[in-house]
Amino acid sequence: MEGGCRRRVMVVADPTQESAGALQYALSKEILENDELILFNVGNSNSWRNTLTTFLRRPSRSSGSAAASIEGSLGQADFLEEMKNACKLAKPKVRVRVEKVALIEGKEKASIILDHSKALGVDVLVIGQRRSLSTIILGYRRPGGSTRGTKPIDTAEYLIDKSNCTCVGVQKKGQNGGYLLNTKTHKNFWLLA
Repeated sequence: MEGGCRRRVMVVADPTQESAGALQYALSKEILENDELILFNVGNSNSWRNTLTTFLRRPSRSSGSAAASIEGSLGQADFLEEMKNACKLAKPKVRVRVEKVALIEGKEKASIILDHSKALGVDVLVIGQRRSLSTIILGYRRPGGSTRGTKPIDTAEYLIDKSNCTCVGVQKKGQNGGYLLNTKTHKNFWLLA
Protein backbone atom coordinates (compact mmCIF):
# COMPACT_ATOMS: atom_id res chain seq x y z
CA MET A 1 0.00 0.00 0.00
CA GLU A 2 1.05 3.60 -0.52
CA GLY A 3 3.28 5.32 2.03
CA GLY A 4 4.28 2.08 3.74
CA CYS A 5 0.85 1.43 5.28
CA ARG A 6 0.33 -2.17 6.27
CA ARG A 7 -3.45 -2.21 6.49
CA ARG A 8 -6.44 0.08 6.29
CA VAL A 9 -8.63 -0.14 9.37
CA MET A 10 -12.00 1.62 9.27
CA VAL A 11 -13.91 2.44 12.44
CA VAL A 12 -17.53 3.49 12.09
CA ALA A 13 -17.52 6.72 14.10
CA ASP A 14 -20.69 8.25 15.46
CA PRO A 15 -21.70 9.95 18.71
CA THR A 16 -22.57 6.78 20.67
CA GLN A 17 -21.01 4.77 23.48
CA GLU A 18 -20.82 1.79 21.13
CA SER A 19 -18.71 3.76 18.66
CA ALA A 20 -16.42 5.03 21.42
CA GLY A 21 -15.93 1.44 22.59
CA ALA A 22 -15.15 0.31 19.04
CA LEU A 23 -12.55 3.05 18.65
CA GLN A 24 -11.00 2.18 22.00
CA TYR A 25 -10.83 -1.49 20.98
CA ALA A 26 -9.29 -0.60 17.62
CA LEU A 27 -6.62 1.61 19.21
CA SER A 28 -5.69 -0.87 21.92
CA LYS A 29 -6.01 -4.21 20.11
CA GLU A 30 -6.31 -3.85 16.32
CA ILE A 31 -4.19 -0.95 15.05
CA LEU A 32 -0.52 -1.62 14.37
CA GLU A 33 2.29 0.82 13.70
CA ASN A 34 2.10 2.23 10.14
CA ASP A 35 -1.53 1.18 9.66
CA GLU A 36 -4.00 3.68 8.28
CA LEU A 37 -7.06 4.41 10.42
CA ILE A 38 -10.19 5.73 8.73
CA LEU A 39 -12.83 7.28 10.98
CA PHE A 40 -15.99 6.85 8.91
CA ASN A 41 -19.18 8.75 9.73
CA VAL A 42 -22.58 8.44 8.09
CA GLY A 43 -25.23 11.04 8.79
CA ASN A 44 -25.78 13.48 11.63
CA SER A 45 -23.08 14.23 14.21
CA ASN A 46 -24.61 16.62 16.75
CA SER A 47 -24.69 15.05 20.23
CA TRP A 48 -21.12 13.88 20.61
CA ARG A 49 -19.52 15.58 23.62
CA ASN A 50 -20.75 13.25 26.40
CA THR A 51 -19.77 10.07 24.55
CA LEU A 52 -16.33 11.32 23.58
CA THR A 53 -15.66 12.62 27.10
CA THR A 54 -16.53 9.16 28.48
CA PHE A 55 -14.17 7.56 25.95
CA LEU A 56 -11.33 9.91 26.83
CA ARG A 57 -11.78 9.60 30.60
CA ARG A 58 -10.16 6.14 30.75
CA PRO A 59 -6.73 6.13 29.11
CA SER A 60 -5.71 2.81 27.57
CA ARG A 61 -2.33 1.24 28.25
CA SER A 62 -1.05 2.27 24.84
CA SER A 63 -2.08 5.91 25.15
CA GLY A 64 -1.00 6.58 28.73
CA SER A 65 -2.27 10.00 29.71
CA ALA A 66 -2.47 11.28 26.12
CA ALA A 67 -6.21 10.78 25.84
CA ALA A 68 -6.80 12.30 29.26
CA SER A 69 -4.76 15.36 28.29
CA ILE A 70 -7.15 16.33 25.51
CA GLU A 71 -10.30 15.77 27.57
CA GLY A 72 -10.24 19.42 28.56
CA SER A 73 -9.96 20.60 24.95
CA LEU A 74 -13.48 19.56 23.94
CA GLY A 75 -14.60 23.01 22.87
CA GLN A 76 -16.73 23.65 19.81
CA ALA A 77 -14.68 21.41 17.47
CA ASP A 78 -16.24 18.61 15.45
CA PHE A 79 -16.35 15.27 17.29
CA LEU A 80 -14.59 13.51 14.40
CA GLU A 81 -11.65 15.91 14.61
CA GLU A 82 -11.45 15.31 18.36
CA MET A 83 -11.50 11.55 17.78
CA LYS A 84 -8.77 12.00 15.18
CA ASN A 85 -6.64 14.00 17.65
CA ALA A 86 -7.14 11.35 20.34
CA CYS A 87 -6.02 8.67 17.86
CA LYS A 88 -2.91 10.64 16.90
CA LEU A 89 -1.98 11.05 20.56
CA ALA A 90 -2.59 7.37 21.31
CA LYS A 91 -0.88 6.04 18.16
CA PRO A 92 1.40 8.73 16.65
CA LYS A 93 2.75 6.53 13.83
CA VAL A 94 -0.70 5.65 12.53
CA ARG A 95 -2.05 7.69 9.65
CA VAL A 96 -5.56 8.88 10.62
CA ARG A 97 -8.12 10.35 8.24
CA VAL A 98 -11.78 11.25 8.49
CA GLU A 99 -14.43 10.34 5.92
CA LYS A 100 -17.91 11.87 6.22
CA VAL A 101 -20.84 10.70 4.11
CA ALA A 102 -24.40 11.97 4.18
CA LEU A 103 -27.16 9.46 4.80
CA ILE A 104 -28.88 8.80 1.48
CA GLU A 105 -32.66 8.68 1.60
CA GLY A 106 -33.94 5.21 0.81
CA LYS A 107 -30.58 3.54 1.45
CA GLU A 108 -29.69 1.72 4.66
CA LYS A 109 -26.72 2.98 6.70
CA ALA A 110 -25.19 -0.50 6.57
CA SER A 111 -25.22 -0.53 2.75
CA ILE A 112 -23.49 2.85 2.62
CA ILE A 113 -20.77 1.66 5.01
CA LEU A 114 -20.31 -1.58 3.07
CA ASP A 115 -20.03 0.22 -0.29
CA HIS A 116 -17.46 2.70 1.05
CA SER A 117 -15.40 0.02 2.80
CA LYS A 118 -15.06 -1.75 -0.55
CA ALA A 119 -14.27 1.48 -2.44
CA LEU A 120 -11.61 2.49 0.11
CA GLY A 121 -9.96 -0.95 0.10
CA VAL A 122 -10.48 -1.52 3.82
CA ASP A 123 -8.77 -4.56 5.37
CA VAL A 124 -10.48 -4.46 8.78
CA LEU A 125 -13.85 -2.88 9.60
CA VAL A 126 -14.64 -2.18 13.28
CA ILE A 127 -18.13 -1.18 14.40
CA GLY A 128 -19.65 -0.68 17.82
CA GLN A 129 -22.49 -3.06 18.49
CA ARG A 130 -25.49 -2.93 20.79
CA ARG A 131 -27.12 -6.30 21.01
CA SER A 132 -30.35 -6.81 22.86
CA LEU A 133 -31.73 -10.20 23.76
CA SER A 134 -34.42 -9.88 21.07
CA THR A 135 -31.76 -9.16 18.41
CA ILE A 136 -29.81 -12.24 19.45
CA ILE A 137 -32.91 -14.48 19.39
CA LEU A 138 -34.72 -13.04 16.37
CA GLY A 139 -31.74 -11.97 14.27
CA TYR A 140 -32.00 -9.05 11.90
CA ARG A 141 -34.10 -8.22 8.86
CA ARG A 142 -32.29 -8.72 5.59
CA PRO A 143 -32.87 -6.11 2.88
CA GLY A 144 -35.47 -7.32 0.42
CA GLY A 145 -37.00 -9.65 2.97
CA SER A 146 -40.40 -9.33 4.54
CA THR A 147 -40.68 -6.54 7.09
CA ARG A 148 -43.73 -8.01 8.79
CA GLY A 149 -43.02 -8.74 12.44
CA THR A 150 -39.30 -7.99 12.24
CA LYS A 151 -37.01 -5.35 13.65
CA PRO A 152 -35.13 -2.88 11.45
CA ILE A 153 -31.77 -4.01 10.14
CA ASP A 154 -28.95 -4.30 12.69
CA THR A 155 -26.05 -2.48 11.06
CA ALA A 156 -23.26 -4.42 12.78
CA GLU A 157 -24.75 -7.86 12.07
CA TYR A 158 -25.38 -6.94 8.43
CA LEU A 159 -21.78 -5.74 7.99
CA ILE A 160 -20.36 -8.81 9.71
CA ASP A 161 -22.43 -11.04 7.41
CA LYS A 162 -21.90 -9.18 4.11
CA SER A 163 -18.42 -7.65 4.36
CA ASN A 164 -15.61 -9.07 2.22
CA CYS A 165 -12.98 -7.81 4.67
CA THR A 166 -12.64 -8.77 8.32
CA CYS A 167 -15.47 -7.09 10.22
CA VAL A 168 -15.51 -6.94 14.01
CA GLY A 169 -18.61 -5.98 16.01
CA VAL A 170 -17.48 -4.64 19.38
CA GLN A 171 -19.40 -4.36 22.64
CA LYS A 172 -17.45 -2.65 25.42
CA LYS A 173 -18.21 -4.26 28.76
CA GLY A 174 -17.66 -1.72 31.53
CA GLN A 175 -14.55 0.36 32.22
CA ASN A 176 -12.22 -2.61 32.80
CA GLY A 177 -14.50 -5.45 31.70
CA GLY A 178 -13.08 -6.10 28.26
CA TYR A 179 -14.85 -6.53 24.94
CA LEU A 180 -17.43 -8.89 23.54
CA LEU A 181 -16.52 -9.41 19.87
CA ASN A 182 -18.48 -10.78 16.93
CA THR A 183 -17.09 -11.74 13.53
CA LYS A 184 -18.17 -14.15 10.79
CA THR A 185 -16.28 -16.98 12.46
CA HIS A 186 -16.49 -16.04 16.15
CA LYS A 187 -19.72 -15.10 17.93
CA ASN A 188 -19.71 -13.62 21.44
CA PHE A 189 -15.93 -13.93 21.81
CA TRP A 190 -14.82 -12.43 25.12
CA LEU A 191 -11.58 -10.44 25.07
CA LEU A 192 -10.27 -9.04 28.34
CA ALA A 193 -9.09 -5.43 28.36
